[in-house]
Amino acid sequence: MKKIDLNTSEYNEYYSRYIDKLQDETDLIEGYITGKNNMVDFINSIPNDKLFYKYQPEKWSVKEVLQHLIDTERVFMYRCLRIARNDKTNIEGFEQDNYVKPSEADSKSKAELINEFSINRENSIVLLKSISDKNLCFVGTASGAVMSARAAAFTILGHDIHHTVIIKERYL
Repeated sequence: MKKIDLNTSEYNEYYSRYIDKLQDETDLIEGYITGKNNMVDFINSIPNDKLFYKYQPEKWSVKEVLQHLIDTERVFMYRCLRIARNDKTNIEGFEQDNYVKPSEADSKSKAELINEFSINRENSIVLLKSISDKNLCFVGTASGAVMSARAAAFTILGHDIHHTVIIKERYL
């Protein structure tokens, strides 16, 4: 399944900011595999002295941004699973800022964050491989708006790109 197969009617316009960062030919599974490798390489390239850096006092540290990527993938893969199983119950949104402090990301080592990201990504890949293309097209409701299972999954790939760019531009 490729990003070009995704119809804009399958997700809230807000998620275009992430999905539009993907090439039309991006394959869902390959995107997750490549994305994992790219993210691990990127995290490894970040100097240790930059991991606690915040470009403004109220912003997240680099470690907190990395934890945000992990947590958001968990939330969106949960959405993907529920929708792919044809669950029509509205899936409530989550307040990302409330997740940061209790995540205690700044107390984790770079190796721990890489390990957590990698294991989480592997779980996402296994889940996506277990869902048929037909079921990835199922549509449900998340945060009060339409979302397909595949839109939830593709959002993660663009979300990673979005935050990688921010880290490169504002943190490094």
